Amino acid sequence: MPHWLTLILAMGATGALIVVITKVVRRHGEDHDPSETPDVIEYMTMMIGVVYAIVLGLAIAGVWEARGEATETVRAEAQALHEVSERAQVFPKPVREEIDGSIDVYARYVVDKEWPQMADDGQLTERGDQLLDEVREAVRESEPRNELQGQAYAPMVDQVALADEARTNRGDAAEPAMPLVVWFGLIAGALVSVGMIFALQIRYTRRELTVAGLYCALFVFLLMLIWDMDAPFSRGMPITADPFIGHFTGGG
Repeated sequence: MPHWLTLILAMGATGALIVVITKVVRRHGEDHDPSETPDVIEYMTMMIGVVYAIVLGLAIAGVWEARGEATETVRAEAQALHEVSERAQVFPKPVREEIDGSIDVYARYVVDKEWPQMADDGQLTERGDQLLDEVREAVRESEPRNELQGQAYAPMVDQVALADEARTNRGDAAEPAMPLVVWFGLIAGALVSVGMIFALQIRYTRRELTVAGLYCALFVFLLMLIWDMDAPFSRGMPITADPFIGHFTGGG
């Protein structure tokens, strides 16, 4: 089932569930008077809403920042390897082809093999590590024979080290970062906030039920948005391997 359809169904089902529960629990009776809702309940509802909004905002900001860092990590890894390839152009053709070939093999493997596995398992592969080591070895074996090559050699070694660091960071970013205790707080907070609807003794007019349903659907949307972005390389809005494709696999 498409991810966007799952989101819509979850939001609709939550809203419909709240409408049904409201009708069942809050049936009109002779002793039901919504005007008698204590002032303290309204104050508590307001405070709970404010606190939960802050928690939601912090959670969204956290996963959004983590997603941005993951995107930058991918770009940095691809750019570092691209710099190695560019600086290798001052070396003789056999050396240049050896370096470019090892980089291209690594990039193709990352795009075709490692990326899907990283999305599924949240881990990098040993084969990817081996291929990056081959890139490092190809750079080390390129002996500078003139001043221009000597000036390019040290930056190439540094760029390979940066690519290795970015690769490690990419592996760390592949796993969900949101702790279970935070998820417990988010879900519990949503349930408490929705539960306050009943404490306020809302009526089951079409207008109030519509607002209550939209209120709950918004919670579902925000929680699923956090869940989506908590795994940057999988789920509904994954980060793609476009930087590798553009630099090394025929994309530019």
